Amino acid sequence: MLLPANKMSYNGIWLVATCLGVFYATVNPTAAAPTTSQPNIVIILADDLGYGDLGCYGATKIKTPNLDRLAAEGVRFTQGYAPSSTCTPSRFSLMTGEYAWRQKDRKNSILDGDAPLCIEPGRLTLPALLHRAGYQTGIVGKWHLGLGDGQTPVDFNREIKPGPLEVGFDYCYIIPATVDRVPNVWIENHRVVGLDPADPITVSYATNISDGPTGWEHPELLKQKADKQHSGTIINGISRIGFMKGGRAARFKDDELATTVVNQSVKFIEQHQGSPFFLEAALFEPHVPRVAKPSLVGTSECGIRGDVIEQIDWETGEIMQALKRLNLEKNTLVILSSDNGAILFDGYYDHSFEDLNGHQPTGGLRGWKYLVFEGGCRVPLIARWPEQIKPRVTGQIFNLVDFLATLAGITGQPVSPALAPDSLDLSSVLLGTTTNQLRDNTVLHGISDTLALRWGDWKFIPANTTAKTGGMGQGANALDSRFAANHITQPMLFNLATDPGERTNLFALFPQKAAELSQRLTAIKNNKLP
Repeated sequence: MLLPANKMSYNGIWLVATCLGVFYATVNPTAAAPTTSQPNIVIILADDLGYGDLGCYGATKIKTPNLDRLAAEGVRFTQGYAPSSTCTPSRFSLMTGEYAWRQKDRKNSILDGDAPLCIEPGRLTLPALLHRAGYQTGIVGKWHLGLGDGQTPVDFNREIKPGPLEVGFDYCYIIPATVDRVPNVWIENHRVVGLDPADPITVSYATNISDGPTGWEHPELLKQKADKQHSGTIINGISRIGFMKGGRAARFKDDELATTVVNQSVKFIEQHQGSPFFLEAALFEPHVPRVAKPSLVGTSECGIRGDVIEQIDWETGEIMQALKRLNLEKNTLVILSSDNGAILFDGYYDHSFEDLNGHQPTGGLRGWKYLVFEGGCRVPLIARWPEQIKPRVTGQIFNLVDFLATLAGITGQPVSPALAPDSLDLSSVLLGTTTNQLRDNTVLHGISDTLALRWGDWKFIPANTTAKTGGMGQGANALDSRFAANHITQPMLFNLATDPGERTNLFALFPQKAAELSQRLTAIKNNKLP
């Protein structure tokens, strides 16, 4: 059970963690010994990047030389998982070491741009842990974990808090949610960047308060046609989810987002090159709306979605070049992954499906974003640290929820399971000092609160007849179909060793195995491990 973190300071949490962590270290002999020199840590987190979207994972129509080199010089996981097939829950788990589905309300849903902060200030988080270890911590790019205390509506014209700075980051340069949601502005620490006080920002997800045209009323103004959910206020020729009034000078330009992420990330690295730093570069690609910087338009063989994946490669390459230029490359742990699996149509008619040209975003795995099938949750996962990681490919299971305990192990910080209940210290897996399968199970979460359990080679998905099959409104039929795909009328059982594509349901052939995994999943849900 989690401690009441909202009533404890970081110091209080740290004292408990230290006391319990001493015991934890004595019973966790698989943890890697801390290194003598703390590495800089950079997590590059893509948005909706599929298992098969990179060259090192089999893509041939999309060129990703920087990411392929990252994989060739580090460890590439073939069994890397996002804890959820949607963004906010996965990012919550990465930050806290806890599955989001254990929480109520906002933690396990996709947040709007004016939603309150879904992490309680004061609880242990990944950046808070590293800050206590002497790191300067920063995040640049997508946030999507809420802002404000929920007691009053977020006022984007004043100080905006609590937010990233209240949960462990020393610096942030973020957009509130996804680029398809209002408000479409950058926030630096507690303030909107470039806001004109004479043109205040108003945001609504319920009422059309926009002082400009909407996509629903004026589709002829759109660069990309959109479904009804994405047909709110038009900004830069693209309609968004929700309505926004004012803040015109502060609104970002979609084709400049990648350059801004690179510039702000490199600036953070340069400013903190003299001491250990942790940077989360939270990229926007290949999430919708997909817009590439002018020099990358048409460079892939898969249309705009391929172009923005090549933009991920460019961003990664620019960050890596900065590390090399500053002589930081050898002692920096760079991690690349995604918050969930791939999706093609997600509200905008950008021809992503028509332009596939034989490319397989999920690498042949079943399912997409929103679903608990492998295509929705298995993601690229690459880590490079020249001083410690020898190049290899591994089939060991690693979940993004494990990074809190794993980085705690690498930096020599004790963390008790009570504070990060679902995070395992897999530092020895990351560094390659063990070939054992230390994580033998992982729970996967999909939309409509569908859960699945992978245990060894087996994957169990219980029936979920309560999953929503509609109700998203006119024009959102594609999203309705994804709800319907999680409407599972009978349990499913797969053996991923022989059937990685989850094509053959073995439930009827192995009812005892299904019953065993069902009991294990219930035990995990009830915090009673089998």
